[in-house]
Amino acid sequence: MTSSLPPQQQDDHLWLEDIDGAAQLDWARQENAKTVQACAQSPAFKALEQGILEVLDSDDRIPMVRKIGAGYYNFWRDKAHPKGLWRRTTLDEYRKLQPAWETVIDLDALAAADKENWVWHGADCLEPDYKRCLISLSRGGADADVVREFDLESRQFVEGGFTLPEAKNHVAWKDIDHLYVATDFGPGSMTSSSYPRIVKEWQRGTPLASAITVYEGAPEDMSVSAYRDNTPGFERDFVSRQIDFYESETWLRGKDGQLVKIDVPDDSNTEITREWMLIEPREDWSVGGRTYKSGSLLAAKFDDYMAGRRELTVLFEPDDTTALDSHSWTRHHLILNVMHDVVNKLEVLTPQAGAWKRESLGGAPALSTIAAGGIDENESNDYFLTVSGFLQPTTLYIGTIGQGEPEVLKDSPGFFDASRYGVSQHFATSKDGTRVPYFEIAAKDLVANGQNPTLQYAYGGFEISLQPSYSGSIGRAWLDKGGVYVIANIRGGGEYGPRWHQAALQENRLRTCEDFAAVSEDLFARNITSPAHLGAMGGSNGGLLMGNMLTLYPQLYGAIVSEVALLDMRRYTHLSAGASWIAEYGDPDQPEEWAWIQTFSPYENAKAGQSYPPALFTTSTHDDRVGPVHARKMHAKLVALGHDSSFYENMEGGHSAASDNKESAFMDALGYAYLWQHIGKPT
Repeated sequence: MTSSLPPQQQDDHLWLEDIDGAAQLDWARQENAKTVQACAQSPAFKALEQGILEVLDSDDRIPMVRKIGAGYYNFWRDKAHPKGLWRRTTLDEYRKLQPAWETVIDLDALAAADKENWVWHGADCLEPDYKRCLISLSRGGADADVVREFDLESRQFVEGGFTLPEAKNHVAWKDIDHLYVATDFGPGSMTSSSYPRIVKEWQRGTPLASAITVYEGAPEDMSVSAYRDNTPGFERDFVSRQIDFYESETWLRGKDGQLVKIDVPDDSNTEITREWMLIEPREDWSVGGRTYKSGSLLAAKFDDYMAGRRELTVLFEPDDTTALDSHSWTRHHLILNVMHDVVNKLEVLTPQAGAWKRESLGGAPALSTIAAGGIDENESNDYFLTVSGFLQPTTLYIGTIGQGEPEVLKDSPGFFDASRYGVSQHFATSKDGTRVPYFEIAAKDLVANGQNPTLQYAYGGFEISLQPSYSGSIGRAWLDKGGVYVIANIRGGGEYGPRWHQAALQENRLRTCEDFAAVSEDLFARNITSPAHLGAMGGSNGGLLMGNMLTLYPQLYGAIVSEVALLDMRRYTHLSAGASWIAEYGDPDQPEEWAWIQTFSPYENAKAGQSYPPALFTTSTHDDRVGPVHARKMHAKLVALGHDSSFYENMEGGHSAASDNKESAFMDALGYAYLWQHIGKPT
């Protein structure tokens, strides 16, 4: 525990904040046992769990790849390899129905040899030769990881190579003999958000303690990092200071170590690729005699911009129903993914004097998602494209811009009979009159009788949008058992760009709850379901939303599932990485901000004598992002107040609450089974 409790009220469950304490873990195991006994012992649960695991372990899933050098790499988990294989193949092999793969790292074998529960965190490989990589491995799925140098040619860890101990590391190659390292260098080197405050340049063969400091951030910053862009002909070094979740500063680092700040708004997203700099301002931005709208995408020649010229080309400008979802470079083109009412289309932009050339790369089928990304932005105009929807398994295409239609590479199998269902989009009206979209997936012969077991899901934070996507697990665990599935695209997300997110920040946070409630009430008005048959589910920030729906709108729901959630908003900045989200929620240690934060703090607002629906809280001991403390305390308080609450804490898994497919299947099945028990029986 890093801070005393603010003085507003006594916290009887503060003792549960000792995450790894023996008494606390015993308490968690006892609560787990109660939940397993109540929800996870029946043959129906076992069948549900097995059905989800079959989806996760299926050999027919598309093995998505990333090009590294000449190889196409994939990380793969299945029944035989629960921790996973990092493997590679060639493009010619990948085109085949059953490619021949070469194993690069067998994580199960490595974990057994090291006697560690390793979870894959990825590989950073040194351009342009791609002979050496930095491999990041997490113990049990935590955000903190260890880093080891790996030789891609020999497929061996480098003896005496670069290694970093467990920490929330930011590490990147400068060249074969130098790294940029931001890590835990000892007392005072981490921010209040639990991320590195200092970044250094580390030379091979020297102790980490002798690394040269490149930049130091402030303790109240979120984090710092540095990296080199090794694109041939455009080699540049950058240093980044993440002030908070949405504001940052970036400097160009010269060969003499001097830093020159890139003069863009702190709240913009900025990307430098070869000669181009792309800027996405999150607020309206006036520069060079012109004002650019929040959510736009702007382009400038990087060297010209650094020399003081402010000639910007507008590549995208949003309106009331459109937003930029993503963008991706190929060698000579830029692919834009644009959303209109949460359904997207693709455009190809080609740099040229004046206005860039614009062409369509296609739109998604009705109420589905299409996405494209360059395969190797420095070598070719090839791209991968995926199309998927709630009822449409993913199809992977490969194409070359300017060379006709893309060709199908891989098809994902269907895990349930989608022909029985239909997808529709609807719009609810929130408390303040805002139009809120939502998707509904239901049987084609659905009878609008108010009795349909319905699962309503949302996230509503951090400018993250929820778009149509295929889930065999939801199909099997919910739709095939007679349920209706609803995705609510509430404010706080990114469905309509920065404005949609900013509308529910901090003092306006309750709008996420109002929007979610409006969707629920619209389902009632359409006679799809009723409170006794409506369940709500969300994770992380969505889990906070669930806690608030429980305490603020209990009359609307028959049951609630809150996963890996923030819930104690008085203490959140002192728990795990909570301080990093002050820009999203506010600072409860400031009395004027606590005045409105307390209105969306479920732990604060849970009271005796209220009529709450039954609720399940799931979490993970090794979640070092949100942490298990929130769920522990919320469950304990609800039980002490006499409410119907259940709890399950996975002892592995990090913020995903699972370290492998088997654990994922159990955790998913637990949430669905809990809802089925309370809002309707499986058919």
